[in-house]
Amino acid sequence: MSGAEEPEPVLFHISGRVARITLNRPRALNALTHTMVRRIDEALIEWERDPAVETVVITGAGERGLCAGGDIRAIHDDARDGDGTASAAFWRDEYRLNARIARYPKPYVAVMDGIVMGGGVGVSAHGSVRVVTERSRVAMPETGIGFVPDVGGTYLLALAPGELGTHLALTGAQIGAADALLCGLADHYVPADALRHLLDALAELPVAEALAGHVRPPQSGVLAAQRDWIDACYAADTVEEIVRRLLAHGDPAAKEAAETLLAKSPTALKVTLASLRRARELGPLELVLNQEYRVSCAALDTPDLVEGIRAQVVDKDRRPRWSPKTLTEVTDADVERFFTPLGERELGLPPVL
Repeated sequence: MSGAEEPEPVLFHISGRVARITLNRPRALNALTHTMVRRIDEALIEWERDPAVETVVITGAGERGLCAGGDIRAIHDDARDGDGTASAAFWRDEYRLNARIARYPKPYVAVMDGIVMGGGVGVSAHGSVRVVTERSRVAMPETGIGFVPDVGGTYLLALAPGELGTHLALTGAQIGAADALLCGLADHYVPADALRHLLDALAELPVAEALAGHVRPPQSGVLAAQRDWIDACYAADTVEEIVRRLLAHGDPAAKEAAETLLAKSPTALKVTLASLRRARELGPLELVLNQEYRVSCAALDTPDLVEGIRAQVVDKDRRPRWSPKTLTEVTDADVERFFTPLGERELGLPPVL
């Protein structure tokens, strides 16, 4: 034991007109802990009342990314060895933070440089000004760990053009800057080497003026050219039919997507599709977050969440043993259980219309 103190997991700093949030766990790709979520929420409440703070900016420490998501090792251990209450409490505060960010009355600038996944999307893509770079890799990869997109991810992806959101939610595909812009997950492209100058400008200028000198057109993405097969295949009502259409389409990328889906948790895939379809009908973000909270809490009682995290993060053998093993074994009743109301344990966010 060296006796050295652990660094603060999230840093706060005010410079000029800007209040800065820096996620500060670079060795863990700035994964969010419950403590970090609570501290960010407290700071946002304080800055909302501070007339000296005109803009809030969130960045990640290190060179690898803004945030790789929540601390899924802690969720794994809680689901395997605990009673799930720690994870449920974390999600309760995290989803409330996501809602606060979406409704924040001051410009909230998210610098989505590098890896931005899962919970990282939650603290960035709900912001009013979302900046991506050529290094951005944005994804909601939950189906690969036996989980379902949360942190308002089903809300955001349900709003993406056509069936792009369905493709991203089911496959967990990582997208770059141009595709993040196309899907509505980001607003502006700024080259990575200009970020420091942008942050300096934000401290001195209104957001629109600061951005004006740094925003550039991104290089081309890949999804726009794939819209035909994505929209045709993912419009199906079931995951089984989506896979059938992908395999039958003829485009090599469609076949690759089908193979990707067949490696994911069958239960997570079916619940994800149901979550997205229902999110389209629910309306405001808060109601979708309430639904996601039910789904997330239900996932704690399924074998796939523990097994998925084990295979991808703990043992890293990349060979999850899903239960049930196949899509056809997952019944409608299995899916519906994830949406069962929680009674007194509901998240209960009121809708903002």
